[in-house]
Amino acid sequence: MTLPFELVAQGKVREVYAVDDDRLLLVASDRISAYDVVLPTPVPDKGRVLTALSVWWFEQLAPVLAEHGAEHHLLATGDALLAEGVPAELAGRSMLVRRLEMLPVECVARGYLSGSGTHLYQRSGAIVDVALPAGLVEGSRLPEPVFTPSTKAEVGEHDEAIGFAQVVDAVGAERAEALRALTLALYRRGAEIAEDAGIVLADTKFEFGTADGTLVLGDEVLTPDSSRFWPAITWSPGAPQPSFDKQYVRDWLTTSGWDRVSPAPELPEAVVAATRERYVTAYEKLTGRSWS
Repeated sequence: MTLPFELVAQGKVREVYAVDDDRLLLVASDRISAYDVVLPTPVPDKGRVLTALSVWWFEQLAPVLAEHGAEHHLLATGDALLAEGVPAELAGRSMLVRRLEMLPVECVARGYLSGSGTHLYQRSGAIVDVALPAGLVEGSRLPEPVFTPSTKAEVGEHDEAIGFAQVVDAVGAERAEALRALTLALYRRGAEIAEDAGIVLADTKFEFGTADGTLVLGDEVLTPDSSRFWPAITWSPGAPQPSFDKQYVRDWLTTSGWDRVSPAPELPEAVVAATRERYVTAYEKLTGRSWS
């Protein structure tokens, strides 16, 4: 579908359009990626779920941002975009946002051990420079949430976990301290809200930029694409957890025999339907709203 704006970037899931010098339009597609590869099979409604959930979270997290002298980038969404020339078919999957100078760091917060964090811990007892207690297993709750940043890779490349010193090198000491403090504060508030909804927020990642010197939360927030959501009732350390996120797709790809080098396989209809169900369930449980 043609939009009356210039396409300035295309990521794994989103297209980014320049509305004017100060504003961008983020359009979330139904594409899904895993292991840094965009899969050939879309998941219906995924882009709308990501957008609606991000919009809801920006509202929930605004007080935390304000406490840290920060803001978020969202300006408008939904029907308000029609006046900007966004077609009605795309309004539900689009956000009008502030144009930011993005920082070159993925800000990852972990409250539980899982995924790449588990692999790093099993090798060294730490996640890069964050030492952890002995005896943890997949799914263990950490003594306190930790900041484990990573590089921000281009499409098709891999994010790499980095130490805090590398964040300092990238953005300066003062900004690095602010990123760590804000990332952990946002995670803690998100985890509290998720817990009230019967969900364990195991980990998540945030992206930040700056506008006029102010730190601004950008991109998407606490979605099934950027977070691990586990049903609290089934949480049991020692094995991979059931989830309301794209881990289900990662697990299917692992059992499919895909080597992560050749082109990714098509997802079966049953996997697509089950993935959509997980995304919608995450939205409904967290927001208390019905998906339509």
